[in-house]
Order: sequence, then C-alpha cells, then structure tokens
Amino acid sequence: MTIHTKQHYTFSLLVLLLWVTIPSMASDFKNPYNAPYDGQRFYNLEPFPDKSFFTLLEWKLFKNEAKNWPNWVDIQRGDKPVKRSKKGEIIYSVINHATVLIQVDGVNILTDPMWSDRASPVSFMGPKRVHQPGLAFEDLPPIDLVIISHNHYDHLDIPTLQRLSKVHKPLILVGLKNGDLLRQEGIENFKEVDWYQTETLQKLKVTFLPNQHWSARSLWDKFETLWGGFIIESKRGQMYFAGDTGYGDTFIEEIKSRYKNIVLSFLPIGAYAPRWFMKPAHMNPPEAIKAHIQLKSKRSVGIHFGTFQLTDEGRDEPVEFLKKELAKTPSVDFQVPEFGKMYTLPR
Repeated sequence: MTIHTKQHYTFSLLVLLLWVTIPSMASDFKNPYNAPYDGQRFYNLEPFPDKSFFTLLEWKLFKNEAKNWPNWVDIQRGDKPVKRSKKGEIIYSVINHATVLIQVDGVNILTDPMWSDRASPVSFMGPKRVHQPGLAFEDLPPIDLVIISHNHYDHLDIPTLQRLSKVHKPLILVGLKNGDLLRQEGIENFKEVDWYQTETLQKLKVTFLPNQHWSARSLWDKFETLWGGFIIESKRGQMYFAGDTGYGDTFIEEIKSRYKNIVLSFLPIGAYAPRWFMKPAHMNPPEAIKAHIQLKSKRSVGIHFGTFQLTDEGRDEPVEFLKKELAKTPSVDFQVPEFGKMYTLPR
C-alpha cells in the first residue's frame, strides 16, 4: 500500500510538472515574423482546415469527376518581346499557367517561372503540360527579378530556376523558409521575404503580401514555408500578382486598404473543381471577378488555367465560365490572355 502511494505521488507530481512546463515552454515562443507562425507552421489570415491524405484519396478514388483534357494543344508562340520597356510603359505576357513576363520601367520580371514538361517531383509522372510555353526560354529578354508565390511544383520549378540563374542571374524573391530548398539545388541569388516586406529594385518597390493558400513539397511539410502574392509599385501604378489563392475577404480588404492605384492584376481562374475540396485555396471565375472589383483594379488578367490538369474541370471551362460571368458585368475589364502574346497596358 505504501509503495502504491509513493508511485501514485511520483506519477501525480510528474503529470503536474508536465502540465505546468509544457504550456509555459510553448508560450515562450515569440513569433519573429509578420506572417502568423507557431514555430513550425505558417497560417492564413483566415485559417481553413487542412485536407488530409485520406481526404485526397476520397476525392481521387471515390469522388473523381475529372473531365478529359486533350493530350496536346498546338498554340502559336507570341512575338519575341522587346529587350526593355520604356519609362512609364507596362508590357506583359502570360506565358503559361502562372508564369507572366512583366516589363515595366525598363525592368523585366518573371512570376512563378515554369518551362518544365511536368509539375511534379519526378520527370516520368505527375501533371504534364498540354501545350508548349507561349514564349521560348531562349527568347526571354534579360530577366532582372523572379518572384515566387509558393513552393508547389507548378509554381516553384527547380529546373527552370536553375536555368534562369545560370543564364540571367536574376534576384529571386521567395517566401520565408524556402531558401534551404534553393540553396540545396545550387541556386544562390535569392532573398526570403516575409508578408509586408518590401524590396527595391531600380526604383520599383516589390512587396510580399498575404493570400489564401498553403505550401508543401511532400506529405510531411505542409505549411512549413510561407506563401503569398506580390505588389509591384511603379510610377505608372501598382501591379498585383495574386499567385495561387482562394478567395479571402480579409487579405483582399487589407490589400485594398494599402494600395489605392492598382492598374493591373493577375488573378487565378482555374483549378477550382470540386468546390468541396478546392474552394479554400483556389478561386473560381466569379470569385476572381469579385476580387477584381473589390481591389478596384483597372484591368485584371486571368492566370492559372489551361496548361496542367490539376483538378476536375475541363481545360476550357475556366475561360468559358469567366466569359459567361463577364457578360453579366460588361464594364469589368478582365482579360483572357492568349499564351505568349505581348500586351501593352493602355494609358
């Protein structure tokens, strides 16, 4: 009886110590970043429940209603871009998926550059492109800056970044905690950025901002690196690259409150079906139009469609859906771009 009492006392004391010390150890962590971070994972301004691997299997094995995509679509490549834009001039081309060439005030910027055949960790399986990039890599003008929204394979493509680093040597801006991956792959000229952190390049201000998404390169590293969108500020006005994002009223209102002269936005319109799975992290066309109106963007351009089959909707559905919705609001300037075609933003 005495032994039992001593054991019980010792066990109770241990539980009490753990109960006291574990919370205090956790509460000792002070987030050094602007983005919400608990020491291991980052969070959205409007957090949403994580989809488990079993939920993914449920979708793919039992609720998969994926439309058939063509194996290949022939597209005509656009004209070779000018080497540099003129002062006050904004030229842009959606090359494919979320890859956009932005030429402003003589500075050349690439977003989420992707020239690989597959958006995958391996070269023999995974989502495969159904058309060639709208601009040949060899026809790129000198690239000064690359901005990366997050680390998913269709947005952070290591072979393309290695090639760009070798040929163009641009500065690469990437969210917090992504630097180790780039360094391991021999990519050195990068800078990790926090939400609301601004970098200046030849009088352009480039700021990393919240959006509504997540990060992962495997099943074991979800939310461990930071994701977001970018604002590029020039004398002509502000350009917004949303990256890959769901609709979130909080982050959109915050951007709206900070930036009053958005002249051009690049907003995702694809990879939205099924909604029960994709809605938190991927806008559909009506939500993209809503974001455009909310931001008071003078013009928006659709991205993140038609290159890789990532979700259930058909290849042409995002464009058809967008056009149908735009017919209800004819005053909205929301452009469906031709891949590779160079556009000049009207003054």
